[in-house]
Amino acid sequence: MDSSRISIRPFEFSDVDNFLKWASDDRVTRYLRWNTITSREEALTYIEKVAIPHPWRRSICLDDRSIGYISIRPESGDDRCRAHVSYAVGTDYWGQGIVTIALKMALSGVFKEFPDLLRIEALVVVENKGSQRVLEKVGFLKEGLLRKYVLGAILTQRRF
Repeated sequence: MDSSRISIRPFEFSDVDNFLKWASDDRVTRYLRWNTITSREEALTYIEKVAIPHPWRRSICLDDRSIGYISIRPESGDDRCRAHVSYAVGTDYWGQGIVTIALKMALSGVFKEFPDLLRIEALVVVENKGSQRVLEKVGFLKEGLLRKYVLGAILTQRRF
C-alpha cells in the first residue's frame, strides 16, 4: 500500500456514510468494546457524541475516505503517563498494512500532544492474530495474558 494515500484526521459529520460501511460490519466490531452500528442515525450520533469529543480518536482514511478509526485514550491524574490504543478498519482493507501505517502516524504525534505520556498499551483478544501482528510490527512487546478480562464474555486478552 502506498503510504501517501493513508492519513489520519479528526472525524467529520461528512464521514457518516463511509463510517457506516465498516462500523455496521460484525466482522469489524467483533473485538471492539462497542456494538455494531446499525443505522445512519446511530452512526451520526456516534460521530457527534463519541468520535468528535474524544481527546484523540481519528479516522483512518484512504484517499481522505474514512475506512476505520484509531483511538488513543490517555489516563488521567497520576496515571497520565499511560494511554491505551485501539483501532479497526473495514474488512476490504485487512492485511494491507494500512493500520500499521496509521498506528505509526499516530504514535509519531501523540507523544508531542501529551507531554507526560511515557507508555502506550494495547489489549488484544488472543484470537485476533492480525491485530497482534500490527502491534508487533510497530514495536510493541507482548507483556502477558489477562484471563476472563471482559465482563459478560470469557475472553483472554494479550497485553502489549
